[in-house]
Amino acid sequence: MALSGLDIYKLLPKTNCRECGFPTCLAFAMQLAKKAVPLDKCPYLSKEAKLVLEESSLAPIRLVVIGKDKKIELGNETVLFRHEDKFYHPAAIGFIIDDNSSDKEIDVKISKINRLKFERVGQALEANLAAIRQTSDKKRFLDVVKKVSAATQLELVLISSDLQAQKEALGLIGARKPLLHPQSAQNIADFAKLALEYKTSLVVASPSLEEISNLTKDLKKQGLEDLVLDTASKSLAKKIWDLTQIRRLALKKKDRSFGYPTLVIVGEKDPYLQVVEAADYIAKYASIVLLEGAEPWQALSLLTLRQNIYSDPQKPLQIEPKLYPIGQADEKSPVLVTTNFSLSYYTVLGEVEASKTPSYIMSVNTEGMSVLTAWAAEKFTPEKIASSLEEFGVKDKVGHKRIIIPGYVAVMSGDLEEKSGWQVVVGPKEASGIPSFLKNLK
Repeated sequence: MALSGLDIYKLLPKTNCRECGFPTCLAFAMQLAKKAVPLDKCPYLSKEAKLVLEESSLAPIRLVVIGKDKKIELGNETVLFRHEDKFYHPAAIGFIIDDNSSDKEIDVKISKINRLKFERVGQALEANLAAIRQTSDKKRFLDVVKKVSAATQLELVLISSDLQAQKEALGLIGARKPLLHPQSAQNIADFAKLALEYKTSLVVASPSLEEISNLTKDLKKQGLEDLVLDTASKSLAKKIWDLTQIRRLALKKKDRSFGYPTLVIVGEKDPYLQVVEAADYIAKYASIVLLEGAEPWQALSLLTLRQNIYSDPQKPLQIEPKLYPIGQADEKSPVLVTTNFSLSYYTVLGEVEASKTPSYIMSVNTEGMSVLTAWAAEKFTPEKIASSLEEFGVKDKVGHKRIIIPGYVAVMSGDLEEKSGWQVVVGPKEASGIPSFLKNLK
């Protein structure tokens, strides 16, 4: 929990010695509260006070890293609601592979999971985890662990309550730092020793929040702090309640025994309801969501939702404002004008590509606002567009002086012609009308 300047002042020696570089201990305390100076600037701080201040500077939810090559960072969140600041580490989405599946079924599923890569508004979206779940004997589990490990670069989760199977699996792939999930609190001390030996993270699983709290305290005393919490299989409503309570206890009650990332395993079998359930968990605080379905439409839905939730609400997604050639654009190609809001640009881009008409798209700097929003905020004005035409050297790219503006801002066409010296053509209001518009453009 972050302490106020006055709280910090109470822990200082109050000598006003000035050796820290500040005239008073209070002034130093205020700078410490703002994290503007390091703690060791005070030479007379007691060990007890130092421990308290170091503890207070930690994030309420611990940052846990899973894996080695494609490291996944989880936790370190600071708010309950996105509008208060933002969510920092996107929920990791993974897909479960049961070891009782046939080799052919496993090969097909791994191939599907490896292909779950998309691009949306200029950002790469992909799955994060492959989880191997033991439902068969130890030998089969280890065979599947080897198969999956060799076939994918995704980080791994080992789901098994068999301590010996987990130990032998770590002997095979321990260097990849998989997440250990023992499925229950039984033998948790033995699993903790295993996690410490291989320097990997461990899931603390129990349906009881009280038991989870006690377990995390005990594990921390043993030196294991890279933990992930799972409140076991429950109904959707009860699971959401658990996730919300864990988040509130960590952030509002400052209970560090709950200050860890969380994991959920989607219980639904219907492929559509799996997506609905997983989406609820992504929206309500799950750090890892594991599900069985690995179809592209399922993954894209969840990855898109995750992208939206984990964007900065105070900073719209935007692209670099400049002139973009689409296809084999040349001096005869039309020039379409839009804003640098990512969704606006990529929507226009998709329709221009669909028209198969080589074109230029001029993205005007509107600070990431969409067309109508930017126009209303006077960020998408005739003056701004005219200056962008000059700045991006559009006249040197085309042999004509004609630009196409969105239909929703047709009202600015006359003023824009006067200020820019370019002929202004009013395009369609909706991007979906661009292909037919360009095909019929004389």
